[in-house]
Amino acid sequence: MIRFNAGGHSPQYLCSMKGSPGFKNALYYTHDHEWINFQGAAAYVGVSALKLTGIKQIERVEFDRSADMKRAGDLLAIVHSGNNKIPVHMPVDGEVLTYNQELSGDWRNMLLQQPERNGWVAFIFPHTLYEQSGLLSPEQYQEMSRPGF
Repeated sequence: MIRFNAGGHSPQYLCSMKGSPGFKNALYYTHDHEWINFQGAAAYVGVSALKLTGIKQIERVEFDRSADMKRAGDLLAIVHSGNNKIPVHMPVDGEVLTYNQELSGDWRNMLLQQPERNGWVAFIFPHTLYEQSGLLSPEQYQEMSRPGF
């Protein structure tokens, strides 16, 4: 099993480093509308605005804490809105370091307001640095998301 060595820093500290100089910002998408933003050796994972289209209010976000080690496609969370249950999957193989606890409380609608910025669901350590296999660049994702594609 691979364990993340954060150099003595907590996942919360590393999460606060998002967007800091020195972290490479590399955003990619899955065909199922999740996103991953590589930030050095770790990455943020979330759900795209397109997957949340039509959702007006999020009632709750349920995190799947069944295992820290997850494979690409494994469930990370379920977003509940009325009768809708929107699954959020792991985009790459890796270890979940922490979940965005702010989504459990009053900030859960951050997913609707800023899904690809502050609306991250999990902070992970990918098994392979900058693993892009099966992922789409922002340009490819935009092309795929066009009506009639």
